Amino acid sequence: MDRDDAELMFQGVERQAELVRTGKVTSRALVEASLRRIDRFDPALGAFRVVLAEQALAEADARDAQAEQGRGPLHGVPIAVKDELDVAGQVTTFGGAANRTPVAADSEAVRRLRAAGAVVVGKTTMPEFGQWPFTESDTHGTAHNPWDTTRTPGGSSGGSAAAVAAGLVGAALGGDGGGSIRIPAACCGLFGLKPQRGRVSTAPNAHLWYALGTVGPLTRTVRDAALLYDVLAGTTPTDRWSARPATTGWLRDLETPPGRLRIGYSAKPAVPGVRPHPEHVGALLETVRALRELGHDVREVNPRYPDATLPFAAQFCGGVRAEAAAVERPDLLERRTRSTLALARLVPESAVERGIRAGERLAERADRMFTTMDLLLTPVVAARPRPVGALDGAGLLTALARSRPMVAYTALWNVTGHPAASVPAGRGTDGLPLAVQLVGRRDDEVSVLRVAAQLEEARPWAARRPPLTDS
Repeated sequence: MDRDDAELMFQGVERQAELVRTGKVTSRALVEASLRRIDRFDPALGAFRVVLAEQALAEADARDAQAEQGRGPLHGVPIAVKDELDVAGQVTTFGGAANRTPVAADSEAVRRLRAAGAVVVGKTTMPEFGQWPFTESDTHGTAHNPWDTTRTPGGSSGGSAAAVAAGLVGAALGGDGGGSIRIPAACCGLFGLKPQRGRVSTAPNAHLWYALGTVGPLTRTVRDAALLYDVLAGTTPTDRWSARPATTGWLRDLETPPGRLRIGYSAKPAVPGVRPHPEHVGALLETVRALRELGHDVREVNPRYPDATLPFAAQFCGGVRAEAAAVERPDLLERRTRSTLALARLVPESAVERGIRAGERLAERADRMFTTMDLLLTPVVAARPRPVGALDGAGLLTALARSRPMVAYTALWNVTGHPAASVPAGRGTDGLPLAVQLVGRRDDEVSVLRVAAQLEEARPWAARRPPLTDS
């Protein structure tokens, strides 16, 4: 049974949905396999804050009883959700202890998953308010990397990444306000696309850290990501930002090759004073060779990155302050979060709005880079995944310093809103995954997906499984 469960759960969501659709497996069997693997492996991983076993099994039974003509593209597939997104009947903890009351309704992203037939099996761990690129919480514990449980899976969507990489679920929702989808995807060997700002609804909230935050999935394959974005894409009248609608389906778009693209590459971080690990530079250069073999025009560039420090800091402070103002027990916030709030009180709402406007000006400057190239290729993170405990005893300044190498390539694109993805690029000498980042023009997730799919076909990564959980 353990081997059968692994084979089912490492298939990914597109294949799992096909198995249900063709009657080769039931939704209940899929959910039971997911729950057995969670029960077996999550004590060592800490990926889940709460597992919704009874509810998920009941939902699976309802899916199996549903008429075929009413089934959606994710019918019967178990999926996990990061604990900053509302799931009806559950507390939205934001990674801490300050909320106590279950919410009445699903967030819009979760509603769309269920409408497409997905089954929510649990909520995944995160650092409080998603502030850090390490998934460590005073209340809910530490998430561990399935490739080496002494190392971090990254953050802030580290619980979601660990769950997918370990084959506990085929996909999981995360959020990205400074790299929080891409960083854990890179640490755990997954595909993770931060979409264009406003591509996926943040409702019932008008925004997620103002202009910085986006919602999206972590998946084993590019096709799984495209399938999920076909389901998730779209906003509501309550969303402050809305992206230009895609003209066709994202999964369908993958059927068209990208053609010969101009791809610039650089190991230069967007944050001064940070040096990339040599193996990350090596992965970048190996990807350059692969892209040239695929027929692309790939050239080294020296990006003139705009300084995004002030607009990012203003929105970071404003976003944490807004989330903290909405919790029930602010007295139970973590010490570091209280330090962030003390700093945030010095940043008036008018400064946050100025930060948003400054970010839009930076986006226009960044657009100029894409007049001579179609995509930009960089590392995702500067450092290798560090040992767990990065936040142990760390105050605000220490935590910020330890975070810099993790966000040096990612945070700029949250300020500008451009789509950017973490693409697996093999494994390092430490046994942990390597990755590269593909950044596209505004509203051009399709080019990112198409080139990532080419790389995936040239050097398949989905079959790679962490030794701990490949049983």
